[in-house]
Amino acid sequence: MLKTIVTLAAALWLLAAAAVHADEAAIRKGLQSKFPQAEVQSVTKLPYMGLYEVVIGKENEILYTDENFDYIIYDGNIIDTKTDRNLTGERKRKLSMIPFNELPLDLAFKRVKGKGERKMAIFSDPDCPYCRRIEGDLAKLDNVTIYTFLFPIDSLHPQASDKARRIWCSTDKVKAWDDYLTKGVAPSAAPTCDNPVDKLVEFGTKRGINATPTLVFANGERVPGAISAQQIEKLLSGAKAN
Repeated sequence: MLKTIVTLAAALWLLAAAAVHADEAAIRKGLQSKFPQAEVQSVTKLPYMGLYEVVIGKENEILYTDENFDYIIYDGNIIDTKTDRNLTGERKRKLSMIPFNELPLDLAFKRVKGKGERKMAIFSDPDCPYCRRIEGDLAKLDNVTIYTFLFPIDSLHPQASDKARRIWCSTDKVKAWDDYLTKGVAPSAAPTCDNPVDKLVEFGTKRGINATPTLVFANGERVPGAISAQQIEKLLSGAKAN
């Protein structure tokens, strides 16, 4: 009887070991099919959560996957291998959204291009080089209303708040902004009028805005960074569809 039990246990162990090796082989095959340039160093079943550890390349980069290679966990992101969707990234974007109707539009200056049917907002620092760069791309857009929020980051640009206030206090805010960011003509208005700069910095900080430019589209999607006119156009079209 004991011999029978030992034999059965051994057989089950061999079956389990064979299944593990089969899964490892399938994962290796899936990886090499999906990423043919990847140099797979090892595939190891972990003793928790049904995960497999995959070591790739000479730098020994590590990612994790399930036994069916349906999902990859890499650098803190969960990626659907069938659709290439970064599920973590999508979730982060959703959590960072700012409903457009919650923006303090009365504290922005407005530029209308063409019919202005589409809407977007931008938090911008007058002394930020990336904000200066994106103005060239914004100039290429048509049929859009752009709300600009003055958002100086004094820790990076010590004179930014002063410039922002001078721009707001100018008779023509849009012209003062364009002259400074596109031509380098400093605003000459005194920075003493009632202005929204402090309120905007407080609003943006509470919403987690910590970089400029930061764009917000009509569907609430928030995008940090100086993206291209083509990318902005795509996001405007998507936001309009929503």
